[in-house]
Amino acid sequence: MTALDQTSVPFASSAAAGGAEFIETPVAYDALVLASFGGPEGQDDVIPFLRNVTGGRGIPDERLEEVAHHYRHFGGVSPINQQNRDLKAALEAELAARGIDLPVYWGNRNWEPYLDDAFTAAANDGHKTLLVLATSAYSSYSSDRQYREDIAHAITKAGLEDRVTADKVRLFFDHPGFVAPFQEGVDAAVSEFLGQGIPASDIHVLFSTHSIPTADAERSGPRDVDWGEGGAYAAQHRAVAEHIIEKLGAVTGGATVPWQLVFQSRSGPPSQPWLEPDINDVIAELPAAEAKAVVIVPLGFVSDHMEVMWDLDTEAMESAAEAGIPAVRTQTPGIHPAFVSGLIDLVVERIEGTPAAERPHVTDLGPWYDVSRPGDCENVRLGFEPAAAGIAP
Repeated sequence: MTALDQTSVPFASSAAAGGAEFIETPVAYDALVLASFGGPEGQDDVIPFLRNVTGGRGIPDERLEEVAHHYRHFGGVSPINQQNRDLKAALEAELAARGIDLPVYWGNRNWEPYLDDAFTAAANDGHKTLLVLATSAYSSYSSDRQYREDIAHAITKAGLEDRVTADKVRLFFDHPGFVAPFQEGVDAAVSEFLGQGIPASDIHVLFSTHSIPTADAERSGPRDVDWGEGGAYAAQHRAVAEHIIEKLGAVTGGATVPWQLVFQSRSGPPSQPWLEPDINDVIAELPAAEAKAVVIVPLGFVSDHMEVMWDLDTEAMESAAEAGIPAVRTQTPGIHPAFVSGLIDLVVERIEGTPAAERPHVTDLGPWYDVSRPGDCENVRLGFEPAAAGIAP
């Protein structure tokens, strides 16, 4: 592990280098880097991709093949790369419509095009002050700090330490543009079930997100705040879910709709605690709760990732069918106009140095920090690695 100066932010613009929570000084960014997870685009890519994802853990290919069948079911092609191509095009169109001259580069953590290739391309085109937009909305190691570590690694791998700086757009879990598509989907699904004569009290809404190890969840978010069970990761999801349910009252006439935060896609050994309950276990218990319909909300996902297509559209829907309960899975933000517009609003915040008090957010937890605080989202297994857009460690 490389020691870093705890009084400044590595790889950062001059405005962010001091480590203030919110950067309220305008920054003349000259390029935007869309950073994402990446995914295979053919059967031959699947195992090499999964080796990248699990790098350093020594997992044999035989075990990786247990996960690979999800991808092989869809021809070895993850939907995420095309979704990012679509998002990149939508962001470019929104920037052009607003008259903002900011080229967009795209790089992945785990598959081509890689982040270091994106940074290299931007630098070779003469861009020096970069702003990174990660396709992840919540606090945890894998959804926040690992992106920041990979940004730092990409810059050093490409030998660009003296050529570029990189800041990162704040986590957007409670930005109105991210939340609006979920609200729209929940409102429509509940309204449909109400129209079928099902009372609001018999319609259960399950807000689903990726499970993570409990130890990682407890270390999510800044260390000087007591986030409760599940750390900032669970607290952020709960806060957004509560907001959506509150607004749902306009559809139900104020009637209460039962809801729950559930988890999916857990991996790792059975002996390792992960966040629970699992969505399939909860669905199996719905008949005993006299539920007549279930609305599944992929709250932790920005688009229809493999985890949405397999774990929700396949496994969770099968669980609902086995329980004899009608189910609807609502939309992810994808390239919904409100989401795309909201992402560019976040970019403009950093370009203009918008004061924190003027930044939109729908929960009391926001707006989230521009510069991650010390100790935020520690990796329990590996500890602290050099990371961009945050104060060490």
